[in-house]
Amino acid sequence: MSANTTSFKHVSYLWDEAEAAKLAGDEVALLIYRSNLLGADLRLTNYGGGNTSCKAMAKDPLTGKEVEIMWIKGSGGDIGTLKKSGLAALYVDRLRALRNIYRGIEHEDEMVELFNHCIYDLNSKAPSIDTPLHGFLPFKHIDHLHPDAAIAIAAAKDGEKITQELFGGTIGWVPWQKPGFDLGLQLKECLDKNPGIRGIMLGSHGLFTWGDTAYESYINTLEVIERCADYLEQNYGKKGPVFGGQKVQSLIKADRLSKAAEIAPILRGFCSSERSMVGHFTDDDRVLEFINSNDLDRLAPMGTSCPDHFLRTKISPLVLDLAKDEDLSDVKAVKEKLAPAFDAYRKMYTDYYNTCKHDNSPAIRDANPVIIIYPGVGMFSFSKDKQTARVAAEFYTNAINVMKGAEAVSEYTSLPRQEAFNIEYWLLEEAKLQRMPKPKALSGRVALITGSAGGIGKAIARKFVEEGACVILNDMNAERLAEAAEEFKKDFGKDAYATAELDVTNQPQIEVAMKAAALSFGGVDIIVNNAGLSISKSIEDHSQKDWDLLYDVLVKGQFLVTQAATAVMKKQGMGGDIINIVSKNALVSGPNNAGYGSAKAAQLHLSRLNAAELGADGIRVNVVNPDAVISDSNIWAGGWAEGRAKAYGITVDELPAYYAKRTLLNKIILPADIANACFALTGGLLSKSTGNMINVDGGVAMAFAR
Repeated sequence: MSANTTSFKHVSYLWDEAEAAKLAGDEVALLIYRSNLLGADLRLTNYGGGNTSCKAMAKDPLTGKEVEIMWIKGSGGDIGTLKKSGLAALYVDRLRALRNIYRGIEHEDEMVELFNHCIYDLNSKAPSIDTPLHGFLPFKHIDHLHPDAAIAIAAAKDGEKITQELFGGTIGWVPWQKPGFDLGLQLKECLDKNPGIRGIMLGSHGLFTWGDTAYESYINTLEVIERCADYLEQNYGKKGPVFGGQKVQSLIKADRLSKAAEIAPILRGFCSSERSMVGHFTDDDRVLEFINSNDLDRLAPMGTSCPDHFLRTKISPLVLDLAKDEDLSDVKAVKEKLAPAFDAYRKMYTDYYNTCKHDNSPAIRDANPVIIIYPGVGMFSFSKDKQTARVAAEFYTNAINVMKGAEAVSEYTSLPRQEAFNIEYWLLEEAKLQRMPKPKALSGRVALITGSAGGIGKAIARKFVEEGACVILNDMNAERLAEAAEEFKKDFGKDAYATAELDVTNQPQIEVAMKAAALSFGGVDIIVNNAGLSISKSIEDHSQKDWDLLYDVLVKGQFLVTQAATAVMKKQGMGGDIINIVSKNALVSGPNNAGYGSAKAAQLHLSRLNAAELGADGIRVNVVNPDAVISDSNIWAGGWAEGRAKAYGITVDELPAYYAKRTLLNKIILPADIANACFALTGGLLSKSTGNMINVDGGVAMAFAR
């Protein structure tokens, strides 16, 4: 097979000779380049999956002699985004010398700490459990990937036979075994028994390929995976319809999304029985083909094969026993129907733990499902944050691809439950989990801040994301919203936010925004009614149009958004927070302020009324009263600044200083100050506070509530 961009149908050839030439002579740089190319194609490996390595000569800092060093992706990294700082570097001779003190497979885990005695670069990442799998092979460049096409063969009942026939003996086979030192020795033994092979298939696990240069390894990897994928494609349909044919016809796209948005908050509530989870939804064609099939009931309970898959997705999914056109309007009835299924899943998982646990196993983790399948609609995933939930869905899609391929050429086999448990509750995996940063105060929570494309709203959204929340950015100005979205993508990544064009006086748009929250994150936990405007006119100049606009946006808008959000929160059954950004003008009388001030007073009392009504559902309603937040605020656009300056007999430029001087603290109020107050109310320390008001105005005595 010649190496050019047209040679491959099932994988992407991305090698750029000009770019590679710039790295000539630097094997580590070429390793990183190759790794990033491989990780850029999800058909080659999943997020965070697989390892790549190279062996190169370097000067020993103690002896000054040239020694062989292995550079390998460190523990917990992702080859698609790998940098040199993400590599572990080890002396090859020291790593191989560990064989002399290896006490056998019962003592596998103790070898991991001994890797530290082989470290060459003291600033490198911690070596992963796959380190010996690369170390005992002699090749300069090695790729260990988890391509769906290869795992489909590795997870097939006749996988070893298929591998032998497909590659004519040029790809070796090592049966399933948990990664570790012994598996590294088995790879070396396989190579010794089969000199000249170009790679090794790991049963139910993945693929090892190699080369003497970075480019040779890259091409070898692509060619082997291409051959696997081509073989599967030729066999689809030969044994009959894929997955036994379709049992359920999908709803049309729009109806799928509506149904998913309707049920997502209910599912999220069930999955958050131990801690608040964030959701993800997909109706990818590959997913629909599987979840609508006749074979779903047979294959789904079997679980996945590749360790990377079930570490992210749990041992098996929960399949909902709901018709695709089920009436979900009676939330109580839907919850009563679904509760036994969730109870059964938790019992299944608890029994799996109790049956398979060892004396030193970590405590059982959250027993709720990660993957939930709704035939005819799509697939939901729930986890601690959006990225983890999205990646879990991607991994289960990989598992679907594996099942499809294995069933096409043989029969799909999953790992035995005990083997799966030994991976999931591996003490080394537990240690990795314990090293992860503690959740932030708003981790697992979803916030919708109205008018969050600028000013106070954007400051609140930024603060919430920085503290771990996902946010639904929204604004009635599409251009302003697009700019904010681009800013958040750059600063926080795509999993931190979703967007919705929203005019708070438009009820259909509010429903669309709540739908966006449900589809993107599973629901909503925090509402900040921030959208507003201001009009400063004398009572003679104040028009009825001015009056209606103020009351529509400030009062009616707050009411409509709260009403829609409350319905979602009650579906979840997890409580929630509603914060209304009001104003010191709700309490203070001033000139030229009849419409704005009275609307703010209505907002304040509406907040009290809502707090009194929603407390029984665990929904807290509190108020933040800003004053004179001039920076980047829409309120000060138009004629408001001029109106206030005129009322006080000063110029517009003098307003900030004027407002600061009239406060007890003599401070200018910024959007970040309002954001901090909102975080104070939602961050956990005031979780038993509702119906309260926080003034963020620098101290205006006239605005004191008491």
